[in-house]
Amino acid sequence: MNPLKGIALKLVAVMLFIVMSSLIKAASDAVPPGQAVFFRSFFAMPVILAWLALRGDLRTGLRVTSRMGHFWRGVVGTTAMGLMFAGLGLLPLPEVTALGYAAPLLVVVFAAMFLDERVGIFRLGAVALGLAGVLIVLAPRLTTLGDDTVEVTQAVGAVLVLLGAVCAALAQIYIRKLVQTEQTSAIVFYFSLTASLLSLLTLPFGWTIPGGTVTIYLVLAGVLGGLAQIFLTSSYRFADASVIAPFDYASMLFAIVIGYIVFDEVPTRQMLIGAALVILAGIIIILRERQLGLRRGRARAVKTPQG
Repeated sequence: MNPLKGIALKLVAVMLFIVMSSLIKAASDAVPPGQAVFFRSFFAMPVILAWLALRGDLRTGLRVTSRMGHFWRGVVGTTAMGLMFAGLGLLPLPEVTALGYAAPLLVVVFAAMFLDERVGIFRLGAVALGLAGVLIVLAPRLTTLGDDTVEVTQAVGAVLVLLGAVCAALAQIYIRKLVQTEQTSAIVFYFSLTASLLSLLTLPFGWTIPGGTVTIYLVLAGVLGGLAQIFLTSSYRFADASVIAPFDYASMLFAIVIGYIVFDEVPTRQMLIGAALVILAGIIIILRERQLGLRRGRARAVKTPQG
């Protein structure tokens, strides 16, 4: 184990994901979300395949046991991606990032609902705190609606991103089931493949022939998305999930910097307060999960061979 290397890899992954989102946002006026999903997914696959080949895992890394599990994870994950990409075209990058933080909070709720995981009052309280933060971020978009087309558009964007977070949380539930029988490389690759194919269903709904610059943005988004997934996967080889998970929230810093420099977006005080509450809730849940994991480890250690 090398925690510092794991943290460094995680930070690189987070930064690449934000840059990828920035490229999608920059191309959002020229191409619809479904087309952006195709580029993001299709051009990630060669990167993932090259990574597997370099590791010597190309033959074994793509074996699957649950084909339908991969399919449904792909459907839900592709929907989440499409909704998030639609929101990126309508909202500032930091705000999309903040609303996206609702996903890990909802995973706790969905795990209790669908996986029969026990969720104590402590974690439920943290989820409630985080969702309150989401409402603080969301409130200005839903309470200032009037005849202003911009306000209505941004309200739609906020709802789309929130729905995307719900779908992303459901996708995580499918992943929790898949990791019991499937390799991580297979989960990553077949998601990209499924998303590429599903995105083609949106072809009749406004796909365009993008210009040279936009095409470069979209291809780069796919390549960087694939690289980010590799760095993310590799980070867990060097550090425990509970150690590196909090660094997900570095994405807010990257989003604020890129949003300000590239898109001239200045986050509001209310958005920052709401985001801070969501981040605090997420870190509380991560620390609690770590504490529970240590307790379970100690319990297993003192058991007799008969259990």
